[in-house]
Amino acid sequence: MRRDTFLRSLAALAAAGALPLSARAAANLKMMIPANPGGGWDTTGRALGKALQEAGVASSVSYDNKGGAAGAIGLAQFVNSNKGNGDALMIMGAVMLGGIITGKPPVNVTQATPLARLLSEPQLFVLPANSPLKTMKDVVEQMKKDPGSVKWGGGSRGSTEHIAVAMLAREVGVDPTKINYVAFRGGGEAVAAILGGNVTVGASALTEFGEYIKGGKMTPIATTSEQRLKGVNAPTLKEQGYNVVISNWRGVYGAPGISAEQRKALIDMITKATQAPAWTQAVQTNGWTPALLTGDAFGQFVDNEFASLRAVMVKAGMV
Repeated sequence: MRRDTFLRSLAALAAAGALPLSARAAANLKMMIPANPGGGWDTTGRALGKALQEAGVASSVSYDNKGGAAGAIGLAQFVNSNKGNGDALMIMGAVMLGGIITGKPPVNVTQATPLARLLSEPQLFVLPANSPLKTMKDVVEQMKKDPGSVKWGGGSRGSTEHIAVAMLAREVGVDPTKINYVAFRGGGEAVAAILGGNVTVGASALTEFGEYIKGGKMTPIATTSEQRLKGVNAPTLKEQGYNVVISNWRGVYGAPGISAEQRKALIDMITKATQAPAWTQAVQTNGWTPALLTGDAFGQFVDNEFASLRAVMVKAGMV
């Protein structure tokens, strides 16, 4: 084969995504983060971007934060502007499914392409350090007396933390529709509200609260996990007598209309990134549990989660 013919063939294969990662140039990726800076999706997206570059599969990663409506605003922009784009990624998770169930937006995650689940993490409830309440029992007792007097601050309506609060209310005999839940567009806004005393209890993941707990500005009072979180002095809700166990998870989607070859290339890149030291460090720092699941298996997981979350939310009076 002549050299120029060979090079043209090589270029065609690379463009189609048919070459192994080692034979293709590193990609210039665009990552949609459908939340404001400072929260769990933002932290996850930027950690993944760093790992993609460290693994040598991306030469650059640009980020677009577009918060609101449990990710539906960013999802709509991602779906409408990236059809067939094999260099586009979007961070998402259980929060987006809950938001779709409650908000019924015109765009749905099923319009994008499932690539990989990355991690799971339980929710953590915290009080500002100067709160007159000291334990989850104190919070529950006040909620029983006057549900509206306890302001719960967390992510979008329908988020994992919102569901956890509704489950807790139902568990202790409080009408879930009476809870006073304040939704924030990003983790930074929620943290500011907690530290400023504008909400009674904060609910999110260790990602958002870790540094404030270590700095003595927040007091952890419960986690929604089966076992206590490593390095956090907080009992589970279950061991406190409240049968509430729920975990958040986060994953990555590709653009609508990408080819099977483009999808495989992106999955291979993400898989390689999760083996990079930068990703391992992010997992340890943020207290994440690795939960890699790719391709069709991840797509089926999302379908099952949607049905499961909807059932829980109906039971808790949220929809």
